[in-house]
Amino acid sequence: MGHEFEIADRVEVDATPEQVWDAIATGPGITSWFMGRNEVEGGVGGTVKTAFGGYEPTSAITAWDPLERLVYGTETEPDGRFVAYEFLIEGRSGGSTVLRTVTSGFLPGDDWEDEFEAMRTGGELFLRTLVEYLNRFAGRKAVPVTVFGPMIEDWDRAWLTLGRELGLAGRPETGDRVRLSTSGVSTVDGEVYFANSQTVGIRTPDALLRFVRGFVGPMVAMHHLFGEVDPAKQDGLWADWLGRVFR
Repeated sequence: MGHEFEIADRVEVDATPEQVWDAIATGPGITSWFMGRNEVEGGVGGTVKTAFGGYEPTSAITAWDPLERLVYGTETEPDGRFVAYEFLIEGRSGGSTVLRTVTSGFLPGDDWEDEFEAMRTGGELFLRTLVEYLNRFAGRKAVPVTVFGPMIEDWDRAWLTLGRELGLAGRPETGDRVRLSTSGVSTVDGEVYFANSQTVGIRTPDALLRFVRGFVGPMVAMHHLFGEVDPAKQDGLWADWLGRVFR
């Protein structure tokens, strides 16, 4: 059966059109807020390549108007599956920018609803992470840390466990002030900048930390770390942390 979808959003950020374009149209920029590592070959006919675990889609750029509009999307697969992204940039007086985004595509199969829900909730987190990045870290480049933790059978309990680890009485909610520590890393204070049914995003002075319900069952850490970072060391630290907290 399948499902055709379109998700539109509008946000205003405290960043210039140049900073927004850098964040959405360069590999280091996208890597600082989206997922995995990204490479961009600019211009119409160019590509956006993402490497996230074993998921490595390549999207063709179909519109490239610097500081104004960017469109790219995957090829349509034999079963009809595809996803496309559109970004529209409008500068405002005082240095702020309005960014409009449209995510559209087609999900095949009779079980498309679960996949769409994961895509929708994940997309909300990605957009809010982009806003946080532009408002707080624009121009800085992050090192991505992606770690797949244990498989989760009871997600209500898992989110409560995460909340307790952050010093909260319940599951994390947007606006909560939290305190987090990992083995070998100093304790840091932060704020939950976004939370929904399947994701939690936390801002600290030098990181955007994200916890996501993996589509096939694990708790996934999808972080962006600013400053001098040893990726291999961070992967190990977060793997140990996830294993301890959600064992």
